[in-house]
Amino acid sequence: VSLAELSLMNKLIHTSLVESQQQVEILQRDPNSPLFSIKTFEELPLKKELLQGVYMMGYNRPSKIQEQALPLMLAYPPQNLIAQSQSGTGKTAAFVLAMLSRANASEKYPQCLCLAPTYELALQIGQVVRAIGMFCTDIRVNYAVRGNRVLKGMVLEEQIIIGTPGTTLDWCFKQRILDLSKISLFVLDEADIMIDTQGLSCQSIRIHRALPKSCQVLLFSATFKEPVRAFAERIIPDPIVIKLREEELTLGNIRQYFMVCQSSDEQYRALCNLYCSFTIGQVMIFCQTRRLADWLSGKMSRDGHQVAILTAELTVVQRASVIQRFREGKEKVLIATNVCARGIDVQQVTTVVNFGLPVDQDGQPDFETYLHRIGRAGRFGHRGIAFSVVQRETVELVHKIENYFQTTIKQVDPYDIEELERLAA
Repeated sequence: VSLAELSLMNKLIHTSLVESQQQVEILQRDPNSPLFSIKTFEELPLKKELLQGVYMMGYNRPSKIQEQALPLMLAYPPQNLIAQSQSGTGKTAAFVLAMLSRANASEKYPQCLCLAPTYELALQIGQVVRAIGMFCTDIRVNYAVRGNRVLKGMVLEEQIIIGTPGTTLDWCFKQRILDLSKISLFVLDEADIMIDTQGLSCQSIRIHRALPKSCQVLLFSATFKEPVRAFAERIIPDPIVIKLREEELTLGNIRQYFMVCQSSDEQYRALCNLYCSFTIGQVMIFCQTRRLADWLSGKMSRDGHQVAILTAELTVVQRASVIQRFREGKEKVLIATNVCARGIDVQQVTTVVNFGLPVDQDGQPDFETYLHRIGRAGRFGHRGIAFSVVQRETVELVHKIENYFQTTIKQVDPYDIEELERLAA
């Protein structure tokens, strides 16, 4: 699954803020320059129409990234900013508030420009603009995306333009309907995806070069690794950087066990024993192939379990719907291939089952996928438990995983119900 698809899925499923435990670091050129953070939205210089929109969205108080970023985004004189934050922490709402604050409703021309890597992500940002700006009736939005046909010589009256780099370039230099010299705020969202996708970074840089020197630039990225840092330096001179201290996926808060079975049918019986022994709220079960996931889903459904399935042939919107239903508890079991092994956070999950171990093309353990799979059970500092239900010929892979991660994976008897119940306690 591409980074853009993961980002869109997270935007679709995070209808409320994720409470991140990560610490925020702020890097600035002048260490003596005062920094301000806020604990309520009322402390910000926001119009009452925007405050109404924020509260209608269900945001009662700022998230960690919003506490630090919003005072900088809304400051006068405007300051350039790079902000790193994971999906669900409120970064889209933060830069949308900045755009809606900077846009002058009485001026009928584009003043704020936001670039996103894909059509779907651009539309998703637009939905947030419409939701937060529902009471700002004089501020309008247009989309520089494929399929939105415009005529040469057309006059744009919308104050906010959200687009993808390719179509925005056309509007600026080919159609000549978007005057970049009048843009006062430029937002570049998902910078890490821009860098990862061929052509987008060059197009974004070309657009940025045509902006006035006084234009405020806000760059957002889920990561702040070296490629993002280098890209940001080409886009933004001397920015303030808000970054999260790396949240390492760790096995320290996840208890790991494995069960040995003779066949896939015995694996299924072991899974049923496990499921019945636990008062499991919600469990994620990972399979190596779509065929295995379909088989397991069919058997569990026939046995009366509420099961959802997440595989690669589903569209992004369908996947987001499946995950959302699972988050809401409408299904207690989510069976997934590796589509869902990383990037999707469901806070209620404390139990993960590997129905067979992840392997690479050579049949060796896929260590990274294993880490991301069982990491679903230990998100946001929670304690979790992971079971691997394996066939006898693959027990050697368990020991290789133990050696690689310098961890212990204890064997349990799939038919020892008392032991399983004890583990669940």
